[in-house]
Amino acid sequence: MTKAAQVADTLRGEIGRMKPGDKLPSQRELVERFGFASQTIQNGLAQLRSEGLVVSAGNLGNFVGDGTVPQVDLRSEIKELRSMIQTLTERVEALEVRSTASGA
Repeated sequence: MTKAAQVADTLRGEIGRMKPGDKLPSQRELVERFGFASQTIQNGLAQLRSEGLVVSAGNLGNFVGDGTVPQVDLRSEIKELRSMIQTLTERVEALEVRSTASGA
């Protein structure tokens, strides 16, 4: 199970005890709580948004949704995919630098 899936599963259980409109912990709080990278937390929240369990209100934070699955926002999806690609690119570059530095 990926770290993002772990975040989603844990929050899914907590959301089950909350009501629509309740505010979720901030992304910073979730990063500290789980000890995962910010992007990992974002990916977990994105999974919950796609299920209609979480609604994002921009700078106001994330809130419990009513379970209705949002319409696909292609711009948002593309932005998220670009962000994931950028993160993966940075990780590969870091691994390559480490590999080169160690003489492998």
